[in-house]
Amino acid sequence: MIGKQSPLKDPVVAGRWDQRWRVPAVCLGLAAMTFAVFGQTLRHEFIDFDDGDYVFENPMVARGLTFKGMVWAFTRGHSDNWHPLTWLSHMLDCQLYGLNPAGHHLTNVLLHTATVIALFLVLRQMTGALWRSAFVAAVFAIHPLRVESVAWVAERKDVLSGLFFMLTVGAYLRYARSPWSWARYGLVLVLFALGLMCKPMLVTLPLVLLLLDYWPLQRVEHRKLSGLVLEKLPLLALSAASCIATLYAQTALIIPTASVSLPLRLANALATCMVYLGQMVWPAGLAVFYPYPRDGLPAWEVGLAATLLAGLSAFALAWRRKQPWLLVGWFWYLVMLLPVLGFIQVAEQAHADRYTYLPQIGIYLALTWWVAEWAAKWRAGRMAIGGLMAGVLGVLMVCAWKQAAYWKDSETLWTHALAACPTDNYLAHGDLAGIYLVKGKVDEAITQCKEALQINPRYAQAHHNLAIALLQKGRVDEAIFQYQEALQINPDDAEACYNLGLTFRKLGRLDEAIAHYQKALAIRPGYAEAHYNLGNVFAQQGRLDEAIAHYQLALQFKPDYAEAHYNLGTAFFQQGKMDDAIAQYQKALQIKPDNAEAHYTLGTIFGQQGRMDEAIRHFQKAVEIRPDYADAQNGLGNGFSQLGRMDEAIAHYQKAVEIQPDFAEARKNLAWILATCPQAALRDGNKAVELAQRANQLTGGENPLYLCTLAAACAEAGRFPEAVETAQRALSIANAQSNSRLAGQLQFELNLYQSGSPFHIPEQTH
Repeated sequence: MIGKQSPLKDPVVAGRWDQRWRVPAVCLGLAAMTFAVFGQTLRHEFIDFDDGDYVFENPMVARGLTFKGMVWAFTRGHSDNWHPLTWLSHMLDCQLYGLNPAGHHLTNVLLHTATVIALFLVLRQMTGALWRSAFVAAVFAIHPLRVESVAWVAERKDVLSGLFFMLTVGAYLRYARSPWSWARYGLVLVLFALGLMCKPMLVTLPLVLLLLDYWPLQRVEHRKLSGLVLEKLPLLALSAASCIATLYAQTALIIPTASVSLPLRLANALATCMVYLGQMVWPAGLAVFYPYPRDGLPAWEVGLAATLLAGLSAFALAWRRKQPWLLVGWFWYLVMLLPVLGFIQVAEQAHADRYTYLPQIGIYLALTWWVAEWAAKWRAGRMAIGGLMAGVLGVLMVCAWKQAAYWKDSETLWTHALAACPTDNYLAHGDLAGIYLVKGKVDEAITQCKEALQINPRYAQAHHNLAIALLQKGRVDEAIFQYQEALQINPDDAEACYNLGLTFRKLGRLDEAIAHYQKALAIRPGYAEAHYNLGNVFAQQGRLDEAIAHYQLALQFKPDYAEAHYNLGTAFFQQGKMDDAIAQYQKALQIKPDNAEAHYTLGTIFGQQGRMDEAIRHFQKAVEIRPDYADAQNGLGNGFSQLGRMDEAIAHYQKAVEIQPDFAEARKNLAWILATCPQAALRDGNKAVELAQRANQLTGGENPLYLCTLAAACAEAGRFPEAVETAQRALSIANAQSNSRLAGQLQFELNLYQSGSPFHIPEQTH
């Protein structure tokens, strides 16, 4: 039984205020405080820590809300978590904002604001205390420990589950204070289930509801404890199901006891409970990653933490009758921390700011009620405590605003992490290395990788990043060794397999490249880039059917993969499937209209099909995109030549030769027009001979088409003996190649040269 208590009141605030406006005004004030601290995040970028996996590099999410995406969200444990509602919220953001980070940050801020207001409303409804509830909600809103949960897009699961936590408590309050109703109880179950589908940390919520039954709901006075426990069994069943799903999803991340012993886990759990309390009081040195100390925790630190925890627990139990909020708040804190204290260690952090998101509400509640009750005993204490609370909120807002600023981009975040937590912080070194690689700061990246590996030689990502950096420095053998080290530590690293495949392909070791691409695909069957590059190797080997199959698989997993559409079109082109090739090139251009190569190849196909206007349009687009595109300039020359627009053809052939002086085909085409053009003013026999001779040299002197052009040029220049000799040689080669059509044309031209006449085309080009 709870002892008799004084009525709940707020002695801190003097004066009267119209009751109708108090609650809306407090809600607006809480929202304003929250946006004052976190509004800056709308100018922040995504960061390289999970944001890619959750949003901008996740094709299922980036496409927005789709039926396929919804099925995926509920049936897949991606990123080592099963939280389908969190995935759906990210998909909705992509539907609304695309990949603009401002919109994603805005959603986080709005959800956190809604959770803050819901906390205030639920506490006030439960306790009847307006200003105490407002203060608890205000501290929760703007404490610096909230920054990680709000400013980090990938931590959407915190703010979303927090809102469902508050809604569940609110629904439970309505159920508990009303006559029994299946509908009211069912609403509690539904909201709790939805919360678990945002983040499984809510599994201890049924135990928090039992604490609330003790105070402030005081249901223990009217019902047996056993009955209250039985009432929570359906909720506990949902918690158990969530635990099973989470353990299954996080199998790959669970650290074995051989790496982190059970005694070390227990010691870290005890210390962590006190660390969070210290950070609550003095929120300095907050970082995105706190590594396990390599040498373990000092015995005195663990002993002190255990003593303080036992002492605080005993104090809360001793005062449970006179000040039940101490017991409820303290055990709210401990109970909600249980899933994240590392008894089942997931990943390698010792603790994390985000884990305090909901647990510390219990501490805020206990301290607020304790201080307010103490102040109520002294008249002078009321104003003093009001000023103190205002000062606390002011300091917290400044600290939180500053902490949120560190999340503006990845480099700022990890640089601050190293400054705040320099010892053993291999993850910060490793991520800074990745950032430096993206920025082209290769030497700095190598330094950071080596720092990370000095702390943790088995940090696979550092080996991986070091391999990438070494490869950029041209140190290929060392890079391959680092990739292999990364794969020895983590054989299931699909990206390392893929990158090693890329390296072997550059070295021409195609069989090894194929083996590593295939291994990457065995690990991650939906790895579109691996399918694409495996297709490239098969195409390089002439295995076009296999190449086409992998390009199609790449497009199945990444439909907007412009390069895969282009290369699939090229494979169809090589097989002579022109309609299929055209379709793929057009799809590539729909995605990337500035793909000059796709425009050029489409122009080539249309030219072969006699669709000269379309061919010219695509060649012109290609040279608009790339004015130095010699092949496209040559293609334009061919197109205008076919249409009889010889002056334009000459201009483009000349441009092609100017761009690429040893472009044999362009030289040959220009020489042919200068020698055979029906318009005498455009012919120039001597220039044609010069061009044709160089083109013939570049092709080895055995190509009958090039010899035919040289013969025509010699004839136009009046050098008929050379023309006859060259034409006879070309005719001999054409006959040997069984090229009867060319042989017939050459015989006709040879007869003209033997009679002392050059060859001029009347209307059409060669």
